[in-house]
Amino acid sequence: MYEIFAHAKINLTLDITGLRSDGYHEVEMIMQTVGLSDRLAFEPHHKGIIITCDTPELPVGQENLIYRAALLLQEYTGQVKGAIIHLKKNIPLAAGLAGGSADAAAALKGLNNLWGLNLHFSELLSLGERIGADVPFCLTGGTALARGKGEILLPLKPLPRFGVIMVKPPFGVSTGRIYQQYDLTGGGVRPDTKGMLEAIEDENLLRIGSLLSNVLEETTAYLYPQIGFLKQVLIREGAVGAAMSGSGPTFFGLCEDEVKADFIARNLILPPGWLKIVTSVENG
Repeated sequence: MYEIFAHAKINLTLDITGLRSDGYHEVEMIMQTVGLSDRLAFEPHHKGIIITCDTPELPVGQENLIYRAALLLQEYTGQVKGAIIHLKKNIPLAAGLAGGSADAAAALKGLNNLWGLNLHFSELLSLGERIGADVPFCLTGGTALARGKGEILLPLKPLPRFGVIMVKPPFGVSTGRIYQQYDLTGGGVRPDTKGMLEAIEDENLLRIGSLLSNVLEETTAYLYPQIGFLKQVLIREGAVGAAMSGSGPTFFGLCEDEVKADFIARNLILPPGWLKIVTSVENG
């Protein structure tokens, strides 16, 4: 059995710069891999794709991005062998952390290995783009500036191992609905992407924290007012900065290390059902 980890991501910045002819939004965002991850285990099967998962509410059929990645690989290579893929889910669903995209990226890597396809990484990136806008980043990982619909990636200087405290309410959000609402009402404060790039180059945690920004925060908080307090609370409890990841509803706070992130988590009082996750920046 072959295992691979699928890491979540956070958005240090997220800006929308236009609408593309293919229906996607033109974005400019700085993305960062974190230690929080799902685990996928692969074993050969004579025919077909079988996915098992420890999270009953996650579909494991054709709507699952792992399944779509496997079918796409079979179509692209003519592979007739199947696979059984066991998914241990740790990344919350519909949380703005790219859990589904991370799983799809891991499936592309894992099945390329399991089936001995020997596809070049550039081929996996091209296939990943066809599955979802975040999949290319999830294949690459680390710290990167993403443009286009998210598939144009510029690797950046890796961040030090800062601590991360995440808070997710007991519900998910639809990315499509958030973007539709954004188109209707416009967004909030746009990030200073240039300033963030400079802060990352300088490894200046305080500056990075002060520049965390997501243009979709206001839109998601308008639809889900119960998350509006999270940013201020995380900063009040000691994070150097906080922001929403992706289209939400998860907010994260950046800290000098995991010890500080854990301290905040232990002292953070939240309503029942809200999830606290302590992790760190991951560049390995």
